[in-house]
Amino acid sequence: MFLRFWIIGWLAAYLLFSAPTRALAQKDTIPPLLESLHLEQSLTFCGEPVPLDDPDVRERLEKELLLSLWDRDQAILWLKRSTRYFPTIEAALSRAGLPDDLKYIALAESALRPHAGSAKGAIGFWQFLPETARRYGLTVNESIDQRRNLDASTRAAAAYYTELFNKFGSWSLAATAFNMGEEGLQAEILAQHVSNFYRLYLSLETQRYLFRVLSAKLILTQPERFGFHLQKSDYYPPLRFTTIDLTSYEETSLTVVAEAARTDFKRIKDLNPELRGHYLAAGTYRLALPEKTPPGFKERFQKLHAEWRQKRQERIYIVQPGDNLSTIADQFRVPLAAILIWNRIDLNSPLHPGDRLIIHQPEEPAENP
Repeated sequence: MFLRFWIIGWLAAYLLFSAPTRALAQKDTIPPLLESLHLEQSLTFCGEPVPLDDPDVRERLEKELLLSLWDRDQAILWLKRSTRYFPTIEAALSRAGLPDDLKYIALAESALRPHAGSAKGAIGFWQFLPETARRYGLTVNESIDQRRNLDASTRAAAAYYTELFNKFGSWSLAATAFNMGEEGLQAEILAQHVSNFYRLYLSLETQRYLFRVLSAKLILTQPERFGFHLQKSDYYPPLRFTTIDLTSYEETSLTVVAEAARTDFKRIKDLNPELRGHYLAAGTYRLALPEKTPPGFKERFQKLHAEWRQKRQERIYIVQPGDNLSTIADQFRVPLAAILIWNRIDLNSPLHPGDRLIIHQPEEPAENP
């Protein structure tokens, strides 16, 4: 009798306390991978139908979709970053009269990371190579790399895609040309007598390219269908900042910019990923500053820059015979890496007697009274 009541009590407790857990688990259940491949509607890219009735096309799409779904951590970051960066991309594409679907290319190219890079030298949100970036008006040099700037690189991508579409007559081919280069694609079209992306034999990487973009589109437009149940609070907020035009007539430290904006170095670098290194070269810039930067930034900048310049002049060390970077670092009790940053030199750069180095010595701690 006791055993029967114990079993009944245990079952009641199980049903009572497991019901919310089971309901939550049911909501957040990851659909079986095979079920995820059962696309219930037609698929398009920039308004062009994807021929899923072709077994080869369906297989290629399913492969990339499975790979994207397998890397669920990455897919979650796609979703969370989309609300931070897509508004800027969507606005730029709309101004240029281009299809909204092109934004998924930036997602597939860089996972919406400004500093993403490839072994071939492509950098930034849209993975421009240096020569292509410069052709479409982006600055790429030792001080500035606008491939990392969302607004500037998206304007360049819009111009490039407009040209590619006008040349090839379809968005699928325009995307392919963006990936492999227009001359290479034109050569394959001429050699194969085929101008349909889905029927062209291309390098394995390029054959996968558009399908990676399409898998990103599917996940971003139907996250719940694939088991991604994010709340509104889970998404990253849009970028919020104010911009200011700043002319610096000589080189200055980005720390000076940060102090004038009443923020820190990291915040300035995060808002302006195109700025390379620790210094701002002489020139005119449109800088992004924290949204609530107090008024009077330019006045503070001029004052702080003058102070920084004066201190810099007072902290010049003349290299002596027998010196090397390690002995100089030990002499002034500063990290060797700091000397490299202050002087923008390579660790293997030769030193010669008479060379001038900037050394910022640490301040002595104040004595206790």
